[in-house]
Amino acid sequence: MLLSGIRNNHVAHAQLFAGRPGSPALSLALAYATYLNCENPGDEDVCGQCPSCAKNQKFVHPDVHFIFPVSSTKNVAAKDASSRLFLKEWREFLLTTPYGSLQDWSTLYGGEDKQALISTKEKQTITNDLSLKAFEGKYKIMLIWLPELMHPNAANGILKVLEEPPENSVFLLVSEQPDRLLTTIQSRVQRLNIPSFSDQELSELLVAAHGIQEERSKQLAHLADGSLRLALHLSTEAEEDNYAQFSHWMRLCHQRQMNDLVDNAEEFSKLTRGAQNAFLQYGLSMFREALISASSTHDGLLRVENQEKTFVSNFGKALSVDQIQKMAELISEAMYHLERNASAKILFMNLSINISKVIKSK
Repeated sequence: MLLSGIRNNHVAHAQLFAGRPGSPALSLALAYATYLNCENPGDEDVCGQCPSCAKNQKFVHPDVHFIFPVSSTKNVAAKDASSRLFLKEWREFLLTTPYGSLQDWSTLYGGEDKQALISTKEKQTITNDLSLKAFEGKYKIMLIWLPELMHPNAANGILKVLEEPPENSVFLLVSEQPDRLLTTIQSRVQRLNIPSFSDQELSELLVAAHGIQEERSKQLAHLADGSLRLALHLSTEAEEDNYAQFSHWMRLCHQRQMNDLVDNAEEFSKLTRGAQNAFLQYGLSMFREALISASSTHDGLLRVENQEKTFVSNFGKALSVDQIQKMAELISEAMYHLERNASAKILFMNLSINISKVIKSK
């Protein structure tokens, strides 16, 4: 659809790329921006050789402007924080983590403990950048990442230029939560819903581009639920045999082996924070599969195979949908508190006791 619009000279002046975290929304918007100003474009891709492509590959093209959430850091006061002050870090982020999250971005530029947003002053930056004629490309492009984090005054301040931008100007908004945008902005953009990766696509990417073994890549793809960012994160943090650990944990909870559960909590507390989160994420994923197994007779809906499939099938038969849902809620709550630096040992022991109670309940 994007290529057709370019061929027919019907490029929408304001487009919203909406996709879940870890989806190709940002990378697709960047590729589209490169194609718009490519000097020798092919039928389906850029030439990759012209000066415009070379600059876009490094994100230094003079006609492509970026606006993104920032916050204060130890070197930048909150009143001064703006996208322009962090362009070096932004280019590094795009080059190394194009599927990264706001948390990844905040960590990279040094604002991980602060709330990032697109401040009111960016309104003037957007207006000024688009008021200039294109320096060397056909289009002036304004890419706004996570516009849902834009201050209301800034969002309202760009409505006019968003509706009637200067000639050959294109807005590309990349959003993870498009429904949080002002309705007046939503009505002024052409929305494209960018699908997340399928399990097969993720698995193939992990094998081809990151050298992960096929069996491991399938497990990671299932856990990541369409997010390449999460799959790569789990590949470095997660234990290789989550299934063995999880099934053992559930067995202890079912048998109410308290001494063993204490030892299990001790082992959990020794993991890195990333590995702890990855294990709980795996447990949450298994509970979701068990819910599907318990509420459906169609095995084709399950995304697990072999011993994991047998486990969730038996789990779904042994427990009610309400019980499985309650356990999933307990894990989600535990992950929330873990992210806020709760004691891992106490948290996991408490979680184990509560899951044991749910299993024994009628």
